[in-house]
Amino acid sequence: MFYCISGKVIHYEEGKLVVQAGGVGYELLVSNNALTRLGKIGLECTVYTTLSVTQDDVRLFGFYSKEEKNMFAKLTSVSGVGGKMALQILSSADVSTLAVAIVSGDAATISKVKGIGKKTAERIILELREQMNDAVAASSVSSDMFAQPEQQQGGVAADAISALVSLGISKTDAYSAVAAAMKKTDKLEQIITLALRSFDR
Repeated sequence: MFYCISGKVIHYEEGKLVVQAGGVGYELLVSNNALTRLGKIGLECTVYTTLSVTQDDVRLFGFYSKEEKNMFAKLTSVSGVGGKMALQILSSADVSTLAVAIVSGDAATISKVKGIGKKTAERIILELREQMNDAVAASSVSSDMFAQPEQQQGGVAADAISALVSLGISKTDAYSAVAAAMKKTDKLEQIITLALRSFDR
């Protein structure tokens, strides 16, 4: 219903941001990472949003980027992970760190989040890795496109592309960003981080 809101920040506190647009102040629930980037009175910004409606509550979640919004959607698609828990996860690590943890099966990173045990972390990884693989498989771009970097780096390129595609980035753009990043590093986390930075708006 609400894709994004563009306006001026008029208030912020831990976990919340208020953006005034068109004479209306929108209270948004945000991650610590989003608050760090957007929490400045008077800042003109665009906040990507997701509206959550339940039987007892209506909440508007805000995100500093499309990638953070897409990661939130991925996390809340996992059984047992609600909006509040997803924000806790996004507050504990940035999108690139989470993407690396998922594609590499690093449950320890996710289980460090308060309220998330090892079983929940493993379930998140299991379900989201499948989604990432499905997203790449459903792409219309041929896998031959990234065969060379994949062969050179033992699958690191494929993992990075998979993570980026799962965050809503087209496979063509993901390939280009990963190819550019791999000229600077061969570490998965750094590749994803550099690739995501190239899409910063």
